[in-house]
Amino acid sequence: MAPEEFARRAGLAFRDPGLLWRALTHRSYLNEHSDALEDNERLEFLGDAALDFLSAAWLYRRFPEMDEGKLTRLRSALVRTEQLAAFARELGLGEALRLGRGEEVSGGRTRDMLLCGAFEAVLGALVLDQGIQAVEAFVEPRLLTAVEAILGDDSQIDPRSLLQIWAQAERGETPRYRTVDASGPDHARLFVVEVTVGAEALGRGEGRSKQEAAHQAAADALARVNHAPRGED
Repeated sequence: MAPEEFARRAGLAFRDPGLLWRALTHRSYLNEHSDALEDNERLEFLGDAALDFLSAAWLYRRFPEMDEGKLTRLRSALVRTEQLAAFARELGLGEALRLGRGEEVSGGRTRDMLLCGAFEAVLGALVLDQGIQAVEAFVEPRLLTAVEAILGDDSQIDPRSLLQIWAQAERGETPRYRTVDASGPDHARLFVVEVTVGAEALGRGEGRSKQEAAHQAAADALARVNHAPRGED
């Protein structure tokens, strides 16, 4: 899909089409095409910052009685890698990406991390092209749909809390989390975290922050011990 077709489907109209082309250019494409001048990682950095601010401000206004802890957990659920990748899929963003041959063959168009980064890069391009208000208008309807699903889904309950309850009840232990790997550039780090209960390693997870990676590690551990989330009392 051409970038212009993607913009039309997404309801976007860029004054500077070059910004959109850059947002859709993965670094693997840059490595193979001398005519491409810049990949989307700097725009991803900008879009990530804009989304963090806008989602926090939107939640603050929409839930005036919600305390800081719940607001933080809800924002984390809204901007986690899987959720942003879901937004990207709804827009058909993967079809419009400019990828190198190796990334294409390995399934890059469907990979959560890549789709998440590209979605943020599009937001960053929109900031530069039309300002933060344009990004706000674009993301708020998607935040509304996502937050309704999150609040209505018991599986969104923090798996770290559920794992702690299970570990203390079944093992008399407190889960411990350890960062076992970190890779990627400073603005797009990928962390791998392992969770142990006693001497047993129960799960691993990866994410763009240590908190997200620990969240995924706890979810992995819960799946291994067949402890499905049942909801809050």
